[in-house]
Amino acid sequence: MTATAEPGAGAGSGEIGRARRRKEDARLITGATRWTDNIQLPGMLHLAVLRSPVAHARITSVDVAAASRMPGVLAVFTGRDLADEQGSLPCAWPITEDILIPPAPPLAVDEVNFAGEAVALVVARGAAEAQDALAEVDVDYEDLPVVLDLVTAVAEGADVVHADLGTNTCATWVFDSAAAGTGEDVDRVIEEAEVVLRRTFRQQRLIPAFMEPRSVVVDPAPDSFTVWSSTQVPHILRWMLAAVTGIPEQRLRVIAPDVGGGFGGKLQVTPEEVLTLLVARRLGKPVKWTETRTESMLSAHHGRDQVQRLTLAARRDGTVTGLKVDLLADMGAYLRLVTPGVPILGAFMFNAIYKFAAYRFTCTNVFTNKVPTDAYRGAGRPEATFAIERLLDELAAELGRDPLELREQNWIRHDEFPFTTVAGLTYDTGNYEAATARAKELFDYDALRAEQARRRAAGDPVQLGLGVSTYTEMCGLAPSRVLGALRYAAGGWEHAAIRVLPTGKVELITGTSPHGQGHVTAWSQIVADRLGVAFEDVEVLHGDTRVAHRGMDSYGSRSLAVGGTAVVLAADRVLAKARTVAAHLLEAAEDDVEFANGAFTVRGTSGASAAVGFGDVVVAAHVAHDLPEGVEPGLDAEATFDPDNFSYPHGTHLCAAEVDTETGAVRIRSYVCVDDVGKVVNPLIVEGQVHGGLAQGIAQALFEEAVHDEHGTLTTATLADYLLPSAVDLPHFTTDRTETPAASNPLGVKGVGEAGTIASTPAVVNAVVDAVRHLGVTDVEMPCTPMRVWRAIHHRETDVPATPGAGGGLGSLDASGGAR
Repeated sequence: MTATAEPGAGAGSGEIGRARRRKEDARLITGATRWTDNIQLPGMLHLAVLRSPVAHARITSVDVAAASRMPGVLAVFTGRDLADEQGSLPCAWPITEDILIPPAPPLAVDEVNFAGEAVALVVARGAAEAQDALAEVDVDYEDLPVVLDLVTAVAEGADVVHADLGTNTCATWVFDSAAAGTGEDVDRVIEEAEVVLRRTFRQQRLIPAFMEPRSVVVDPAPDSFTVWSSTQVPHILRWMLAAVTGIPEQRLRVIAPDVGGGFGGKLQVTPEEVLTLLVARRLGKPVKWTETRTESMLSAHHGRDQVQRLTLAARRDGTVTGLKVDLLADMGAYLRLVTPGVPILGAFMFNAIYKFAAYRFTCTNVFTNKVPTDAYRGAGRPEATFAIERLLDELAAELGRDPLELREQNWIRHDEFPFTTVAGLTYDTGNYEAATARAKELFDYDALRAEQARRRAAGDPVQLGLGVSTYTEMCGLAPSRVLGALRYAAGGWEHAAIRVLPTGKVELITGTSPHGQGHVTAWSQIVADRLGVAFEDVEVLHGDTRVAHRGMDSYGSRSLAVGGTAVVLAADRVLAKARTVAAHLLEAAEDDVEFANGAFTVRGTSGASAAVGFGDVVVAAHVAHDLPEGVEPGLDAEATFDPDNFSYPHGTHLCAAEVDTETGAVRIRSYVCVDDVGKVVNPLIVEGQVHGGLAQGIAQALFEEAVHDEHGTLTTATLADYLLPSAVDLPHFTTDRTETPAASNPLGVKGVGEAGTIASTPAVVNAVVDAVRHLGVTDVEMPCTPMRVWRAIHHRETDVPATPGAGGGLGSLDASGGAR
């Protein structure tokens, strides 16, 4: 059910909710974009990076003599050359006071800790010349023990990634409902429970695989530096580059031009951004670095990678009572920008929409000799949703209950909002019943259950499974005081400024930095709707720290709920000043002046003399010939918004999957999702975000996995090996929405960028398991490949990795798991 674009130009009345085609698309689809790699500057040099082929070793020597003599080569740098100025890459989320944060040099000096780590740089006049010279850099390594498996890494006597730390445990973070005063003691509740389920699930390692590879261009001037980067976070990048390099922040200008996707993968301060800046400073020339696809997969951060040990307590009637989560989360070799905080976001979501009496979450963050993990679409919340939704299906099977009926018994009812959860969050609004009822109707749930029973009775070799996922998520990452309490270094506020030009046109400056979300269109709709100007008359400026000087950028589904609200507040301030000027022009009391359809009128009067258009007020304010006493010229305004609470989208996703029991092949027959994202600014954009999220969540369930061999080499470092689904691999999606406006912002919006990814993975896996549960299967490890499904059906080992866990192939570690 895809929204269709409405025609229309002109005044902004009714823009909110209109399915406008995106302003950005004409430029994007005709190739008139300006990606970072398209930038060409006079005298520009090209940077290439030599990467370690081994996962853990001492660097005993680096010989650059031959490379330095190669045609076009101007310089070759080793870690030793830059050791005194490169600093250490920042970690902005030290989740505990005693967290261990090893130095993370952008260019390795004495030791490499993952295959793909940068060990030398070549600077040449051309990109091809720089790449050719890499082959002539001779590096000798002394191998060290490789740590790959999470469980083994925390065992007594394990080899360590960082010898000076003496342990692979980075930090342990605990939330206990009894200690926090939000619930009961979970151990007592489990001990007294009538039903106790224990399960272990594995979240495989994923690669963001954004469409546009990372790229950086640095142009040095005598007293400043301009940095173009394919980044989600230009403001944070500027701040961190100044902190790492010591360059005064006011002398750094960061620009995020057109950015071809991120999914959290560009929420980072990368080694290459720092190194390109340092090389440009050293040589006094513009320098560009653009990665290859394999470089991206080898060295850009990965996502997920957890072992989840779970205990669920319930009464025999199906009422859930307690939940205990023991998590091992793979940090990789270093802590990048928000690495340790990602699994902590899940701490508040394992309880999901259910009314648990007791809850404890313990997360142990673990170092391994792999590329660091960090934010990936959903960041901690898909992992939590997967676990609880798989557990609810397991409980339903244990009790012989319908999984949807069991969920309804335990979820927060619509008349109980606002509701404070056992994890201490206050959900402001929601209606899980309405979303589920609509999803069941569109899915034809009862008819599919009947068909499933018939096919089981007939012994059909192709079995039908129905998967359920009822979810909520915390998004709109803010408020700042909460982030501060979680030890996050940055704030969660957002900024917007509106410049009203003399001709009545509007320039909006936003601190958010879009990379495919459609901000230019949606923000134009908000301003047009608020100020009564034409949609086409709004220009949105973003992604340049010299133009948009304040901002916290785009991630965590925060742009609309936080950044869009800042736009509303700025527009309201413009309107308030305009009303003051209009009242003066109309010789009326300000309280008597009303604004509608782009004009100010005096309440209770009519006729041309009793009205003044917004454009006339703009001119009057600009020329300042006749302004009220104390009113400054112009109508420009700005605002910053820091919400009091997160926003909480929710929804119900239903999946029907057919599983061939003879081959293990899985086919999604139908997929229905009904999401509640609050008020919708542009339904067309929302549909696109949902479809993209579904694609990524289904991909985790069925296709994607980053696999390492026993030496720590990533064996899925190309798109020929790392399986991304194409359009033909995905089903038709039936989508719909219910609407309960958020109470945390005046727009009533909740966020949609991550919802599809969060909900879809457990829906698909639950469908696969449901199809073959009657054959004794209670789990299939992700991705549910035909071989893994076949082995589970035939009660074989789910995987035979070269070293246990190296490829993420742990299967179900619980003795009752279906794969064992």
